[in-house]
Amino acid sequence: QVQLVESGGGLVQTGGSLRISCAVSGRTLSRLDMGWFRQAPGKDLEFVAAISRIGNTYYLNSVKGRFTISRDNAENTLHLQMNSLNPEDTAVYYCAARPGGLVTTKSVDYVDWGQGIQVTVSS
Repeated sequence: QVQLVESGGGLVQTGGSLRISCAVSGRTLSRLDMGWFRQAPGKDLEFVAAISRIGNTYYLNSVKGRFTISRDNAENTLHLQMNSLNPEDTAVYYCAARPGGLVTTKSVDYVDWGQGIQVTVSS
């Protein structure tokens, strides 16, 4: 069983940065494809970023160049570095895992999910 626990959320000002993390247990991170999703108030769940087992990364266009997804296989932890934040980034952020396969940005393709963590960007 894969378990995901997120941490690092909080409140930042516009233009600020946050790094959120997802601790993975039950399976080695290197054997998983991982994704970050977010859900803003009143909006649908939205793909943010993904990283494959071999390290290929994929991003929502609006976060590309500002966000960086990475993994620390030694610590079995996934990270999302978020820079140049704006209020549109305010959401609950979820990490998700799936067995390695074809690249996907679809939430239904992810098997395991974290509890979500709040990121709030004030204007």
